[in-house]
Amino acid sequence: MPLKKTTVMVDEQDLALIKEAAAREGRSESEYFREAFHLAALRTRRWDEDWDIPSLDFGGPVTAEDIDRAVADGVADSE
Repeated sequence: MPLKKTTVMVDEQDLALIKEAAAREGRSESEYFREAFHLAALRTRRWDEDWDIPSLDFGGPVTAEDIDRAVADGVADSE
């Protein structure tokens, strides 16, 4: 995919963090900006059709205590 050059204004502190990370990880600053731009582009996507997401019926409302108990049981079972 061909790349197109653009200019953006960024916060100086954010830019300093990117420069530090690029030096630390051996990546170019451009890689970070391309990745961030790609994530922003993905967030804007919209679909024309409704999603077919199944609903789950637990036989009633699920409380915070129910979730805590299920997590605790799962942790206990994995030990």
